[in-house]
Amino acid sequence: MNIVIRVDPETRQFWKDKISSLLTDYSVYLWDEDDFSPAEIDFAIVWAPPAGMLASLPNLKAVFSVGAGISHITDDPTHPADLPIVRTTGDVLRQRMCEYIVLHVLRIHRRLPEIEAASQRKEWKWIVEPTAPTKTIGIMGVGNLGMAAAKALSAIGYRVKGLARRRQKDVDGISIYTAEKMNEFLDGVEILISMLPGTPETENIIDADTIAQLPEGAWVINVGRGSQVHDDDLLKGLDSGQLGGAVLDVFRSEPLPEGHAFWGHPKILITSHTASAIEAAVGGQIIADNIRRFAAGDEVPDMVDLAQGY
Repeated sequence: MNIVIRVDPETRQFWKDKISSLLTDYSVYLWDEDDFSPAEIDFAIVWAPPAGMLASLPNLKAVFSVGAGISHITDDPTHPADLPIVRTTGDVLRQRMCEYIVLHVLRIHRRLPEIEAASQRKEWKWIVEPTAPTKTIGIMGVGNLGMAAAKALSAIGYRVKGLARRRQKDVDGISIYTAEKMNEFLDGVEILISMLPGTPETENIIDADTIAQLPEGAWVINVGRGSQVHDDDLLKGLDSGQLGGAVLDVFRSEPLPEGHAFWGHPKILITSHTASAIEAAVGGQIIADNIRRFAAGDEVPDMVDLAQGY
């Protein structure tokens, strides 16, 4: 069996070494460096593969995403539509996402950007905010990662709303809504968090209409997909004061182009798709286990439902 890896240049050798150590009966190649026969590749481990890569591997049995998202694969119009895709999830990704969400919700709630700015000005600024139970957080996408984040925020004391594709019962004090009740979901949400998968239904879901339904001064956090934010509408919302700020971890084009209007905007914090990034030491074990399951014909827990797109 043969595996090809295509990830970011900084970590690709680490991934190769880790996968090679875990799957000693496989030959492991780097897409960017090693010589191999495309026809002999059985599995691909990728993040943001170049257009045409997967289509050029005629006997590919499955592709493994280095992360929970798959749009970096499916956005390539040449990718084989029936090719099995396996996501990388697990406790460590949930933990990382929870840390990121809690960090930024608390940062916004306790007005840390203002405090940091005052500190730089050597200004003694007295800021006292009401506690968490007075704040309403809305999470769009309460699946594997989203529900974990919702429970973490609820445990601190926040009022948490969740938006789900299908009707669910309220969970641990978290009120669950569907798209048909979008207006009710958005009502009173002071921090709107997108953790949605990338589908046609979720594209531009954070647009002028959604932003207008939020309380003045609300914040947006996007850790879902870059396509879920209408860039121009977000900028208009920030510049008008309807939005107090935004934390963005995902973008339509990554890395974010140097000339993009998000860079340097005083109300936007940009992070480089790191909310639940996974390192080779942990992710390699998860992927290796899933490759062995797939090769043996066993059930793979992180297999993507291609009909739903996630």
